Amino acid sequence: MDKMCSSKGKLRMTEPSKPFLQALQGEALATPPFWFMRQAGRYLPEYRELRTTARNFLEFCYTPDLSVEATLQPLRRFSPDAAILFCDILVIPDALGQTVEFREGEGPVLERLRGNDDLGRLNSEGVCDHLTPVFETVRRLAAEIPEKTALIGFAGSPWTVATYMVEGRGKTDFSRALGWDTEDQAGFARLMEILVNATAAYLIEQVANGAEALQLFDTWAGALNEDQFRRLVIAPTRTIIEKVRARYPHIPFIGFPRGAENLYPAYVTETGVDGVGIDSELDLGFAANNLQKMCTIQGNLDPLLVVEGGEKMKSAAAEILDAFGKGPFVFNLGHGVVPQTPVENVIELARQITSWRAL
Repeated sequence: MDKMCSSKGKLRMTEPSKPFLQALQGEALATPPFWFMRQAGRYLPEYRELRTTARNFLEFCYTPDLSVEATLQPLRRFSPDAAILFCDILVIPDALGQTVEFREGEGPVLERLRGNDDLGRLNSEGVCDHLTPVFETVRRLAAEIPEKTALIGFAGSPWTVATYMVEGRGKTDFSRALGWDTEDQAGFARLMEILVNATAAYLIEQVANGAEALQLFDTWAGALNEDQFRRLVIAPTRTIIEKVRARYPHIPFIGFPRGAENLYPAYVTETGVDGVGIDSELDLGFAANNLQKMCTIQGNLDPLLVVEGGEKMKSAAAEILDAFGKGPFVFNLGHGVVPQTPVENVIELARQITSWRAL
């Protein structure tokens, strides 16, 4: 399964002067680099207009003209230090042959996997062929983004993607996925192995086409106890990173195990990530004292404070800058920009970050 993709691309030569990449190399910069999760999306009026040109969201993701433009829109607005490929974590189940729909008012709906017997209908061999349009988007972005801007590729982590595949939709109580893992751990491990291999191959191809750093989103990591977290989050993440680095040894990885709480340090030390995205609930002192000594911190302003804007947003952002700004740090949010966010608040936050200086 490791041979499901056969890339002929070359790793894009990175520029050491790119602040985002410098931070991931462990450098502390006078002004930290920044980007925002979901910096492209529905809060931007130009994105909402662009979105109407595709019949559905998957078509949008698979149309390079549209996904390139969506990726570039926030760069024009507030010049972040990194662009992230515009796509969705559920292109992996779609590429594996599972039915995936994005329904208005419902979000993603999948023809769910009900157990071990359903794994035979997943087509692991065709993943990269199916995702060729995404790789074209990456290749075009690598040529079009500003010289000082880094390009981030990404994927959903296996546990989070598996929850959608088994539950059939977004956030639930995860009872079906956790129940499968409890009743048939070997069968659930097979699903995780399929996702590990598909995700590694997908990320390798993104790097081959120009991605300079990679982020793994484990949005539902916080639903797991410690044993489950080690088996279903840490171990798959470590394996993906090993597989990608067997091809591209120096590619930096950011992991985002949202809700990991006191398991963040184990995640950092046992996976091999260069940076860790922290959610808004994690204590700043805990992160500075326990995580920033091991890797670059990325985070963690509450997205709802960006909706509110004003002094509350500025005060919280200043606290984060003061907590992390003297070490290796990338300013970001604790999760993605939400659709109701005023654009002017995002622009104001970007101004605040770029005007901050470490003493």
